[in-house]
Amino acid sequence: MSSASSVVKIKTLAASGKNHDLFSSPQKRSVVLCLLLVVVTLLLYNPVVHHPFVNFDDDRYITTNYEVRAGLAWNTVAWAFTTFDQANWHPLTWLSHALDCQIFHLNPAGHHYVSVLFQAINVVLLFLLLQSATGATWRSLMVSALFAVHPVNVECVAWIAERKSLLSMMFFLLALWTYSSYARKPRAGPYLGVVALYACGLMAKPMVITFPCILLLWDYWPLRRLWPGASAEATTSQRSFAWLTLEKLPLFALSAASAMITMKAQRAGGAVRTIAEYPFSVRLQNALVAYARYVGKMFWPVHLAPMYPHPGNSLKLWQAAAAASVLLVVTALVLAMKNKRYLAVGWFWFLGALVPMIGLVQVGAQAMADRYAYLPYIGLFIMVCWGVSDLAADKKVDTLWLASAGAASVIALSLVTYHQLSYWSDNVALWTHTIQVTPPNYVAQDNLGGALILENRIDEALPHFRAAAAINPGDPVANLNLATHLQQEGKTQQAIAGYQLVLRMTSDELLRANTFSNLGAAYLQLGDYARARASYLAALRLAPRTPAAYVGLGLLAQKAGDLNQACALYSQAMSLQPTGVGYVLLSRALRQAGKNAEAQAALDQARRFSPDLQEAQQGADRLLSE
Repeated sequence: MSSASSVVKIKTLAASGKNHDLFSSPQKRSVVLCLLLVVVTLLLYNPVVHHPFVNFDDDRYITTNYEVRAGLAWNTVAWAFTTFDQANWHPLTWLSHALDCQIFHLNPAGHHYVSVLFQAINVVLLFLLLQSATGATWRSLMVSALFAVHPVNVECVAWIAERKSLLSMMFFLLALWTYSSYARKPRAGPYLGVVALYACGLMAKPMVITFPCILLLWDYWPLRRLWPGASAEATTSQRSFAWLTLEKLPLFALSAASAMITMKAQRAGGAVRTIAEYPFSVRLQNALVAYARYVGKMFWPVHLAPMYPHPGNSLKLWQAAAAASVLLVVTALVLAMKNKRYLAVGWFWFLGALVPMIGLVQVGAQAMADRYAYLPYIGLFIMVCWGVSDLAADKKVDTLWLASAGAASVIALSLVTYHQLSYWSDNVALWTHTIQVTPPNYVAQDNLGGALILENRIDEALPHFRAAAAINPGDPVANLNLATHLQQEGKTQQAIAGYQLVLRMTSDELLRANTFSNLGAAYLQLGDYARARASYLAALRLAPRTPAAYVGLGLLAQKAGDLNQACALYSQAMSLQPTGVGYVLLSRALRQAGKNAEAQAALDQARRFSPDLQEAQQGADRLLSE
């Protein structure tokens, strides 16, 4: 062998050694695996950057929420910490959306991508947390991969209004990671960090309210702090259950405070359903069946939808009994297998984390929700990944086969997730799919009708509002839209009766404000200016930033000859929701007031916001002639 070839061989071996070191070093391997998880998450969810805002909560959280749209102004910060808007108290979520609006305005791509980044962060945090606590790299990787690609998590990532789940999960994982550090070397600093991070999680979304209970599970496994019974594997100080519980009293206090604030917010928003609507027996039966359905969707994620209607009293007793039997059998099995601590931890993590959302306190009209499984499913993923790995080791299954099965599962779930994401690319597609997989669903019918109206397909929308009203005659959204259609057809008296019915149906302030605004327009058509004015003012008392009410009051002022007041009211409306018709009205009022330059500027704005200026002018003519 020549000297040159020997040198080449030595360099090749050296390079090979360096590459080997890159993957054999635990720290470097962790970095590579984290990057792999990030790449998989970003690639899988990349399609959402082309999706629109969803016409269900995204409007109330972002597009029509003027406090959020103002960005991170001081007024927005103060509002975020004091409001019960949307029947919740989650100031950090509001600030997250406000920051997005400040950076991206109302471009949904930016809002969506921030949510995808949060999902990637949570996937990496989960991997590092499990790896640090258990020392099991590949099992931790599999749990994190399942969390990254499972189709049930699509709702939390693809729905911008569910930013609260992503944000709350991030703080939850950071708090759990900090607690693991504290458990190894108890000190005041890390403990205060746990308290602060948990408080942040609650201020993003109270779904993490069971955190202190999950910490007790974490003490049992993998930290093995619980004495007696802790093994020699424990790397933390061992304590009694009573001591560990007392240690977490400040966290339980935060949970209690969050529960009280949440109940106050939900009652203020009219979200909590009464015992008369949903008796406790109905709630309990639905909760048992929902637990079983959640387990089923973990293994077979089909017929996923953003809204699963509550079955009311339609569930059969045998269904609840069968679900309860399954839950009891699994509970008995995991308790019997004391040498597999992760089974009990994973199972009770799943059961416990779902308690606040399982419907014993019924909030809203849903039986269950994919977004509610975001945190609880981690427990099931732990059970599956650790359990399969231990079973494979007992049966001496080749590691390559195990890795191949794991990779195949991740790929299969990724394909289902990619398909599920396609439904979220278009509001009409999303709600059409929801109606197909969850009939009868009046909420989906309402939202499909609303999506069609946004596309100016009014004739196609009406059957869906009628279907919603047929399913639930007390549905205020369907009745409001049907009354609006009556008004557009010139059946004003019937429309007024419809609006008054809606006002008796709902306590939702925004819905009532819109109804009062429409009622004002109906009275204006009839020439009853006193009732029109009273209705518009009622709308503004409920929702001070209702553009249509300002336009209506502007029309009344212009008819009364108060042009300065009319101009001020039109200007206020256009600052909230600029439209071609609104700017034409402002332009005409300014011109009548002799302010020609300002009138021309308003007309230029009308051209900007209306693709057809003549159509906008005709719309203004109709309003002024009423």
